[in-house]
Amino acid sequence: MTAEPNPLHDLLGGRRGALESALPSVVFVTVYLLSGSHLVWALSTALGVAAVLAALRLMRREKPVRVLGGLAGVAIAAVVAARTGNAADYFLPSLLANVASALIWAVSIVARWPLLGVTGGFGIGRETAGRQHPDLIRAYRRASRIWAGSFLVRAGVNLPLYLTDNLVGLGISRVLLGWPMVLLVIAGSWWAIRRSLPPDHPGIMHPRVHREL
Repeated sequence: MTAEPNPLHDLLGGRRGALESALPSVVFVTVYLLSGSHLVWALSTALGVAAVLAALRLMRREKPVRVLGGLAGVAIAAVVAARTGNAADYFLPSLLANVASALIWAVSIVARWPLLGVTGGFGIGRETAGRQHPDLIRAYRRASRIWAGSFLVRAGVNLPLYLTDNLVGLGISRVLLGWPMVLLVIAGSWWAIRRSLPPDHPGIMHPRVHREL
């Protein structure tokens, strides 16, 4: 098989997008600690950084949905922390999102509609065509387990940090379990897909359709 493009990598915004998504959290923790636990200053700075990054990404002509989604994530985290008055609650939405994501990915695997294939459009721009491609269904189910596991790892690491109000640990976790983990998961899922497809398979851009009689 020849090298294939990775639509999921593009959807996630690449390395720059992943790094920029972690920056507001790093700024939030840093300002909160340096300001003597001043929550409003920390939240305001994080929101300001997120807004500047969003503007820069729009200037680079990145997809508005992706950019605004990242900005909305920071805004939701800030609102939650502001309402509770607990700095650790800034990370609560992402913790819940990881739990929900793990469940959704697991359900998609059981339902034989692996979310990795849907997210990447099966590499052919037709998300609903997967049921006609048994080889790809098998490959994407195996690779989707890696993604489901990554969300479980994030939730498993962040939950005790959140319950103990370990703000520094949560900030470090956001960075280390951000792009570095995404890179490993992309590589692992790509390996799983290529290992799962038959040797004579033309690749995800050229699926072989088996129609049931």
